[in-house]
Amino acid sequence: MDAPRFDKKNLPSRHVTEGPSRAPHRSYYYAMGLSEAEIHQPFVGVATCWNEAAPCNIALARQAQAVKLGVKQAMGTPREFTTITVTDGIAMGHEGMRSSLASREAIADTVELTMRGHCYDALVGLAGCDKSLPGMMMAMVRLNVPSVFIYGGSILPGRFEGRDVTVQDLFEAVGQHQAGLLDEETLHRLEIVACPSAGACGGQFTANTMACVSEAIGLALFNSSGAPAPYESRDQYSVASGIAVMDLLASGIRPRDVVTRKSLENAARVVACTGGSTNAGLHLPAIAHEAGIDFDLGDVCDIFRDTPYFVDLKPGGKYVAKDLFEVGGVPAVMKELARGGLLHLDCITASGRTLGEELERVDTKPDGRVIHPVDKPLSTTGGVVGLKGNLAPEGAIVKIAGMTDAELRFTGPARVFECEEDAFEAVKARQYKEGEVIVIRNEGPKGGPGMREMLSTTAALSGQGMGKKVALITDGRFSGATRGFCVGHVGPEAALAGPIALIRDGDMITLDATKGEISVDLADDELDRRRQAWSGPRPTIYTSGAVWKFAQAAGPTRLGAVTHPGAKGESHVYADI
Repeated sequence: MDAPRFDKKNLPSRHVTEGPSRAPHRSYYYAMGLSEAEIHQPFVGVATCWNEAAPCNIALARQAQAVKLGVKQAMGTPREFTTITVTDGIAMGHEGMRSSLASREAIADTVELTMRGHCYDALVGLAGCDKSLPGMMMAMVRLNVPSVFIYGGSILPGRFEGRDVTVQDLFEAVGQHQAGLLDEETLHRLEIVACPSAGACGGQFTANTMACVSEAIGLALFNSSGAPAPYESRDQYSVASGIAVMDLLASGIRPRDVVTRKSLENAARVVACTGGSTNAGLHLPAIAHEAGIDFDLGDVCDIFRDTPYFVDLKPGGKYVAKDLFEVGGVPAVMKELARGGLLHLDCITASGRTLGEELERVDTKPDGRVIHPVDKPLSTTGGVVGLKGNLAPEGAIVKIAGMTDAELRFTGPARVFECEEDAFEAVKARQYKEGEVIVIRNEGPKGGPGMREMLSTTAALSGQGMGKKVALITDGRFSGATRGFCVGHVGPEAALAGPIALIRDGDMITLDATKGEISVDLADDELDRRRQAWSGPRPTIYTSGAVWKFAQAAGPTRLGAVTHPGAKGESHVYADI
């Protein structure tokens, strides 16, 4: 590899490095220790979500240094910068969760602004937590400069009383403690060992789900998401990613060449067969929006419906990300999907090769424990399915991984709560009955505001042994760690006078994951009558600031709750300035 293959006359960084008029700009780069040769090489943004908020992000700084080595090796000039992360595990169950989804937009926006302001030519993005992964990928597609994504890696499983545990066990243990089924000393012993290392939550929760997406959609190198965060081998993938982005720059392959309708479908397949997080139904449409591709919650759910579930991961299954890595990781999963004829193999990947060419290099087979054969799945329907009906005309989503056929249908009277806090207090006090459908409304992107996750409430139900004896629906979201018949993303949301705003205690609700139904036993004229009598959106204390700003701009959940017009509204693409 040598420098002449890069002609800066067509690269964004020419605006800050080339010609006599840019002498003042170059002086700043000399001030930072760059040589003349480095100034005239392509500039590669190395963006990380490093912070000390949570273990998900703590290893990213080290991995960024390895990326920079790869960029330099390939005759590029790396420029490292950081952006925010709001970590759901710590934001969960209180007002902080309103910042979570808004942080996805802030991450994409700040990466865009940094890249634009300094005219970087390519991007390597490192992320470690739920919203930082889609946020970073959204920025890549929005900017459309050659880009490679790297996941920071998962946490190692904890060990407690002879078994592997994750933070999911701890959330559920809180419910057991509240129910008097677990003493405080045992709870304390569990909290000490549940999270033993750096890295994102170990089950197939949102972070690991989106990490799998990064490989399946083609923005990350094969197997780069698999190794746990503490493994030094992650540095090898970081170096390789730095080299890869320079190769993409040389060949002119951009994110919108990679992220296509077909690659989005591939990504949805991987989510489905691994029993991934329902949040993928929010983030895949948001990524598609950045490319100007029509791909909404309904499209995601169509793929979920006819994809077999054959990878046994928590929360519905037994194993964690480390276990998946040890039996071949995402490439082994995709190899099996391809064997079932369920992938588009002509999609371009971050290596510059097609998905089919990459899979030809993979020789793993299902181990029969973590990865089962595609023709002998755990269930014939994907681990996540979509629902639609008069209670959710714009759709809803539920994770069914780990549920039996008998558990896929639920009918019961509504028990309505106006927010998560009210529901959580009622669950703690056992102020609900077996057989009820708990309704939590006013938690959508606009009405919440912020579309909070409900893990504290669902985990408390599971901890009380009631996770399979009640159902729960919300216009908010669920953590990837949620299990049980928990339906999220109900749209339209309550703040927009969706049917969920009109439900009353005792209304009979039917949920059927086999038929894809979510309905309330009310005639259309009764719903219309209630809508006319509706008093309007629930007041919020968020009348200024970033959460307010998100609520004003956020679009429908089925389209990803995005906050700007996307590629269809563009009059220029940053990469071509």
